[in-house]
Amino acid sequence: MNADELAIVRAAYDREMRRGALPDTPDARVERVGAVVRYTADAAGGGGGAGWNGVLWSDLDEETADAEIAAQVAYFAGRGVGEFEWKLYGHDRPADLADRLRAAGFVPEPTETLMVGRADELAALPVEPPEGITLRVVTDEAGVDLMMDVHAKAFGTERPAIRHLLLTLLKEQPQTLAAVVAMAGDTPVSAARMEMRPGSSFAGLWGGGTLPQWRGRGIYRLLVAHRARLAAARGIRYLQVDASADSSPILHRLGFATLGTTVPYVWTAKP
Repeated sequence: MNADELAIVRAAYDREMRRGALPDTPDARVERVGAVVRYTADAAGGGGGAGWNGVLWSDLDEETADAEIAAQVAYFAGRGVGEFEWKLYGHDRPADLADRLRAAGFVPEPTETLMVGRADELAALPVEPPEGITLRVVTDEAGVDLMMDVHAKAFGTERPAIRHLLLTLLKEQPQTLAAVVAMAGDTPVSAARMEMRPGSSFAGLWGGGTLPQWRGRGIYRLLVAHRARLAAARGIRYLQVDASADSSPILHRLGFATLGTTVPYVWTAKP
């Protein structure tokens, strides 16, 4: 993609996936409050929801930023949410928004690269499963547990919130999720998912993780191509990834382009 097309795609991404975001599950909600779009996973109230809470988009300036940050902290703290994330993109305003978030007690996590690729081009990648690898489509709790096993070993952390999300989507909105596990015999060695929004030009690729001893064999590439074929068949135009430093070089070689950067800024309630 050239610079002009990238600018158009980035504007579409902001419009559809940030300002026009939809809730992942029936018990969550998206609110457009003034110059902020926020996502609340525990929409029924009571705090402590298992899902993601945070700010997806903002349109701030030097005069409004501090007050808006304080308002969102007060909102989530008032709901008893233990932590929430302000998802900051490199092109967000004002230019010193990151400094203002840190001053308000937010802690940045590692920078991710926002990347996009055309689904039809990625679907046409010549990919064959590595020897001994088969793909298992996730349709039930047993499949989700295989994914969680891979993620725990690949990333070194348990992810109960992701397990909750996947089980909820499979039950309530299966058309929005495509999840897959790469199996070596009876052993799960890699897993990934794709989340799709009705009417959106974008589908998000998430959770791509491979056990260390199985990396470098083309499994990650296989899972990208598999999901791209599903997206292209549904008429989805772009695949989007918040790529880690490990993933971004692979995605670039596959044909993804860089739209910018994103940093999760996390606020945690004090004990």
